[in-house]
Amino acid sequence: MHRGTFGQAAWLRGWIVGPLLAAITLTMCLGQPTPAFAQAAEPAAAPAEEAAPTPAADTAPAKKRNYLTWLYQSLGLSYSLVFLALSFTLVAVFVMTLLQLRRESIMPAEMLEGFEAHLNAKQFQEAYELASADESFLGKVLSAGLGKVSKGYEPALEAMQEVGEDETMKLEHRLSYLALIGTISPMVGLLGTVQGMISSFDVIASATGAPKPSELAEGIATALFTTLVGLMLAIPAITAYNILRNRLDRLVLEVGIVSEGLMSRFQNAGKKSPTQP
Repeated sequence: MHRGTFGQAAWLRGWIVGPLLAAITLTMCLGQPTPAFAQAAEPAAAPAEEAAPTPAADTAPAKKRNYLTWLYQSLGLSYSLVFLALSFTLVAVFVMTLLQLRRESIMPAEMLEGFEAHLNAKQFQEAYELASADESFLGKVLSAGLGKVSKGYEPALEAMQEVGEDETMKLEHRLSYLALIGTISPMVGLLGTVQGMISSFDVIASATGAPKPSELAEGIATALFTTLVGLMLAIPAITAYNILRNRLDRLVLEVGIVSEGLMSRFQNAGKKSPTQP
């Protein structure tokens, strides 16, 4: 899904940028000074000794522009606020998800060892209370299975699967915000690209003569900076989403293996012995 979205965005940018750059190049060429071979046909210039000396100020290097100031001026207040909101959300969701997907948060070793010790000692009530008091993924799965074990092994497995799917859905729901940011950011950048191109075309259309390059550069800067910032947010968002999604799948698989291994000792629970009527 993401590949199609980014492919369409890249195609649209290429389709729009090409004609714009050609038009700008043509317009700027029309405003360039007369080439040297054309100047040869004109009357001879005044003698070199009569030429006025060039002021020293004209040869002074131009003052370097502040990049952050240029970035803010090109983005404007609206795009700056949107990208700041997306960036803060990206960092917050990434940190919270990363902390939640730690192995110690999903499968606490202390709780797992205590639960297994209670089962080995046939202290089932204490094992249930230990798992119920724990808020981890594994604790909720084990407490659900042990709570249904009196009805049989199959109902216990079904309860564990239901709780596992519910907890997995909660984690995936938070994780999906990273994918959402990775999808929205390039679209916002594409919106700024189109807006900047329209602004540049408006300068060309409203100019009575050759438009000034500085006026065209404002729209072009908006188009390029919005695209740049959108991609700078989308690339880490998609990368983080895929890495954390793989980690989530691996931890969920481990929880399933560990929980079923612990509950396998109750396979005969709920079954009647052959001597019973």
